Amino acid sequence: MSSSNKQKRLDQIAQSIIDDGVCPDLAKQATQLVMGAGDPDASVVFIGEAPGKKEDELGQPFVGASGKFLDEMLESIHLKRSQVYITNIVKYRPPSNRDPSREEKDAFTPYLERQLEVISPKVVVTLGRHSGEYLLPDIKISRDHGNPFRLKWNPESHQGKGLELVVLPLYHPAAALYNGNMRETLMYDFAKIPIIIKKLTNGEK
Repeated sequence: MSSSNKQKRLDQIAQSIIDDGVCPDLAKQATQLVMGAGDPDASVVFIGEAPGKKEDELGQPFVGASGKFLDEMLESIHLKRSQVYITNIVKYRPPSNRDPSREEKDAFTPYLERQLEVISPKVVVTLGRHSGEYLLPDIKISRDHGNPFRLKWNPESHQGKGLELVVLPLYHPAAALYNGNMRETLMYDFAKIPIIIKKLTNGEK
């Protein structure tokens, strides 16, 4: 499927969220839906938890302070935002930037699954505990961060053969904003992304 066709499919999923009235209370107090941004044909998808204030205003994921640090980490592995795809589990900003609830995450999960099916990435990088637990229910972020997991991902909504994914759980960039050690840990873990992609491209296990 071409990039433009994939983008059309992603736009249709965004419209479905609005048409289906997902999380009406969240939608009511949010400025807009924050679907995701980047290359619909990307090899790497980053998944955060939910938009913050800045994201809600601009309609783009990771554009606040955490986003600046994410840009910096992408630059450190010679990637630009335009070469990856960035999204969140929950697509509306929770009030006062509180954590998304289990019900909110569950309501948005089918749409995230459809997003991943369309993009069909090689690697999914989860940012923080909430998105880590979505793909790896038994994850303990303090133990598992920076360790790639191979996954045969076949959600209930998927009609095909499923996707072979490598999931790399990382701490959320927000955790590093005021913590130098965490910043170092994230940069170190982030550096594994091109190594994983190279191995997958070469067909290595």
